[in-house]
Amino acid sequence: MPVSPVQSPAELLSGSAETGHGIEQVSLSAIATEYGTPCYVYSKAALLAAWHEFRDALAPLSPLLCFAVKANPNLAILNLLAGEGAGFDIVSGGELARVIAAGGDPAKTVFSGVGKSHHEMVQALQAGVHCFNVESPAELHRLNAVALNAGMRAPVSFRVNPDVDARTHPYIATGLKESKFGVAWEQAIALYETADRLPGLAVRGIDCHIGSQITELDPFAQALDRLLELAEALIQRGISVDHLDLGGGIGIRYRDETPPAMNDYAAVLIGRLQGRREKLLLEPGRRIVGNAGLLLARVEYTKTAGAREFALIDAAMNDLMRPALYQAWHEVRSVHNEGTPRRFDLAGPVCESGDILARDRDLALKEGSLIAFLSAGAYGSSMSSNYNTRPRPAEVLVDGTRTHLIRRRQQLEDLWKEEQIPSAG
Repeated sequence: MPVSPVQSPAELLSGSAETGHGIEQVSLSAIATEYGTPCYVYSKAALLAAWHEFRDALAPLSPLLCFAVKANPNLAILNLLAGEGAGFDIVSGGELARVIAAGGDPAKTVFSGVGKSHHEMVQALQAGVHCFNVESPAELHRLNAVALNAGMRAPVSFRVNPDVDARTHPYIATGLKESKFGVAWEQAIALYETADRLPGLAVRGIDCHIGSQITELDPFAQALDRLLELAEALIQRGISVDHLDLGGGIGIRYRDETPPAMNDYAAVLIGRLQGRREKLLLEPGRRIVGNAGLLLARVEYTKTAGAREFALIDAAMNDLMRPALYQAWHEVRSVHNEGTPRRFDLAGPVCESGDILARDRDLALKEGSLIAFLSAGAYGSSMSSNYNTRPRPAEVLVDGTRTHLIRRRQQLEDLWKEEQIPSAG
């Protein structure tokens, strides 16, 4: 039976606080008992439902959908999407290696990123990636030299900044002229003419990515119109492209946002692209995995400090960076009903004042209570670190009544096994 995509964070949860929340048909308490906390937990059904919704809405255009690996690079997640025919959007040689290890197809993979090294270019050429999204004139000339040295031609598009305001958090807005990403709109035609002349390159497409967690359709429409304008200008100069890559960025609901419905988003693209010869590429990430996962944590202590009451938990900013980095909101739910709610700030054990994962939440908590940070499937585990010598959490995929450990919890010895104390003398 088809599963509807998760449209709001709490839809991921099964059961209730009275009976105990779960994911699909597995209780979160059982997951905590078996795998410990903190722990990332994903729903296979929710992830696939989001992928199918994206794919089906855009079916009239037969696009190449390239999952943004940076959103969640776990091999099990990538393998699941590769089995659905997904391509991938990568920003490093490490992510390319992950795609290949997970069974993904390099020929359906686009290589973005502003700082590709010589080694990464060779690696991607040898793997046969679909396209390099070039982000500077210097990168263009290095890639040409690398390709010639390898006796190959590198397929390229330019990531062009259309100078469109995505109206999102400034840290994740990437399409303005001041951005470190991409090339200026005013440079684009000259750069395409240069690329068309360089013997180590083959012009394939036009790319843009204006930002992440975008909740309005107008920025996408503006960006696509600018890409189409550039495509026509290139045709007039005898340069045709095979694809138009509009990037990713369509948002999800974390709190009270109203992200576009997929059919409305698709209508904007279909209305402009149906009948054109260029293939559409898209790079969704957050929209696929964001609301398909949560971070499960446990309360260690409660504490009163002045007018504030803290729940000190075993998850921290090294496990979930988004609140400290972006002041991001994650809905928090008690796994069980623990009595009368009180207002808490949820703080981790990391030695930083910024280690607050949520403020002013009305929750019924006590020592030992389990809590779930929702909408944590994207940029949760992938941004985690070992700060304060803290092992990274386990990751678990739920499939109906079954659970699969898809990343074991790091052990302390894992954290220093690559370090070495110099010998005396």
